[in-house]
Amino acid sequence: MRVALGRTARLTPLAHAEMLGLDTATDSSPAGAGDEGSEGHDVRSGITVTKKDLVNRIAERTGETKVVTKTILQMFLDEIIDELAQGNRLEFRDFGVFEVRERRPRRAQNPRTLEKVDVPAKKVVKFKVGRVMRERVTDGAVDDD
Repeated sequence: MRVALGRTARLTPLAHAEMLGLDTATDSSPAGAGDEGSEGHDVRSGITVTKKDLVNRIAERTGETKVVTKTILQMFLDEIIDELAQGNRLEFRDFGVFEVRERRPRRAQNPRTLEKVDVPAKKVVKFKVGRVMRERVTDGAVDDD
């Protein structure tokens, strides 16, 4: 079966696998090929969901326009960034907690040259998973509210 695809055509990983005739119900990657978790689960099995995908879903579910939905979502994300930039902790009950942590300065080594390098202190964002998210991710349950 030959399929001609234009330059702008994109396939989802699932559609691409089906087009190639791969069994999509099981892991079709070669043995030992990739990023596997400690329990042997292929961490690459999910798809990438973009902000545009979320905007489309939310707009469809709420009946709001995509423009308004995108504006609200972007405002929400900007507020999160602003709060973290100010050093504030954000808690979303059952979802998780975002907070800024200070990493101490340290001495590291360049693996290629073996030269010792000073790494300055820096701030990093830490996310602690909430109870509901942890349960849904580990159990694989999807809620279509």
